[in-house]
Amino acid sequence: MTSYTDIELEAMLADLESDLAERKESFSGGETTEVREAVCAFANDLPNHRRAGVVFVGARDQTGEPSGLAITDDLLLRLADIKTDGNIVPPPSMTVAKRRLRGGEMAVITVAPSDSPPVRFRGRVHIRIGPRRGIASAQDERMLTEKRRGGDRPFDVHPLPSATLSDLDRVRFEHDYLPAAFAPDVLQANDRSVEQRLAVTKMIDAADTAVPTVLGMLVLGRSTRDFLPGAYVQFLRIAGAGLADPVVDELAVDGPISELLRRVDDKLESHNRTAVNITAGPREERRSLYPVAALQQLVRNAVMHRTYEATHAPVRVYWFDDRIEISNPGGPFGIVSVENFGQPGVADLSKPQPGRGHAGARLRPALRGGARHRAPCARGVTGTRRWN
Repeated sequence: MTSYTDIELEAMLADLESDLAERKESFSGGETTEVREAVCAFANDLPNHRRAGVVFVGARDQTGEPSGLAITDDLLLRLADIKTDGNIVPPPSMTVAKRRLRGGEMAVITVAPSDSPPVRFRGRVHIRIGPRRGIASAQDERMLTEKRRGGDRPFDVHPLPSATLSDLDRVRFEHDYLPAAFAPDVLQANDRSVEQRLAVTKMIDAADTAVPTVLGMLVLGRSTRDFLPGAYVQFLRIAGAGLADPVVDELAVDGPISELLRRVDDKLESHNRTAVNITAGPREERRSLYPVAALQQLVRNAVMHRTYEATHAPVRVYWFDDRIEISNPGGPFGIVSVENFGQPGVADLSKPQPGRGHAGARLRPALRGGARHRAPCARGVTGTRRWN
């Protein structure tokens, strides 16, 4: 939220035409409702200033001078209750503070624009119309709804404010990612800057700000786990059938997704013994403990459909003597739930966005009469296959 200095606040007090400030002499009578309406209007931010609005309590409306109102703890508590008293829905993001401005004390309510407009006060959508408040028209409400939808971006394109352009590997982007994503003639004819190309591919939020996104860090990050601590795969080779048995091999695999998947493949291949039969027929027969295609598919599903929100847990690949268990952070998607998981016909056909996750998978070795793989697919569907 924007934190205004005293100089900025005094300038807003003096600007009687500003649509980012409102002045009230007290917080009593009808002014209690008017203050709440002002908070609602600033939260809606119809002009799309993307800046916090301010309500000055204890300031004269026509001059901005202090009204002499005593700014007590009780007053500040009553103002703070505006956020949680249930009259404004969804609750606004706001702060309340006592400030000394223009020679007198005032209560300053700073209201951040809402990420989920329209915001309603007692069922009505209040907005700023220049220096005054008003009720939103049907068209105004549609604009606020579209603004909310525009802000509901998938998690993977959210910017990481603490990251900079130097945290992305440009060489990997130009020599690995772009040639794999676009035809050579398209790249040759494209005269955009590197920043513009990064923005188009959602690796940064915009060419002018160049803040890396979650996607950019996952694909091109030099040190991905500095920003996404759970972006790695934990591999364990356990000598036995339970987690309490000895661990004979362990590796935490991280890095850009392409590198991460390659290293996981190498680790799995090193443990995937292959039996060779040179006597069963005219040609030798090779049979791996597990089908390589099955392992690769399950690991890729686990990495691509995991959640990175509100968790630092890794994707887990646990190799036991009698099975491999692959799990990732997340849960069932759409209409699929824990209760109906695996039931015939229960599926959700909308592919989950990155950050949804699925429940996990279990694979048993093919050398024991074929492996029965029962695992949730990318859309929350449970599939059963037999690998021979």
